[in-house]
Amino acid sequence: QVQLVESGGGLVQPGGSLKLSCAASGTIFSIYVMGWYRQAPGKQRELVATITSVYTTNYGDSVKGRFTISRDNAKKTVYLQMNSLKPEDTAVYYCNLRGGPFNNWGQGTQVTVSA
Repeated sequence: QVQLVESGGGLVQPGGSLKLSCAASGTIFSIYVMGWYRQAPGKQRELVATITSVYTTNYGDSVKGRFTISRDNAKKTVYLQMNSLKPEDTAVYYCNLRGGPFNNWGQGTQVTVSA
């Protein structure tokens, strides 16, 4: 059974930084696409960033140039470095593992950007 556990969310001021982590267990982590998505109140879940098994990355337009996704296959962990945070980045951030028979989600971690 695949499990994803996010950490690193919190309250930060506009212009600040946070780094999210997502630790996976129960599968061969290295072969799957890992991603971060977010959902703000009253809005649909949207893509933040994805990273493939060969480290190809893709970003949502609203975070390009500010966020960086990375992965450490030895630690079965994917990261999201978030810089220059804006109030509109406030949302619950979800980790996703996709590939083969799996499309699994973590429980989410709250990120709040506010003065």
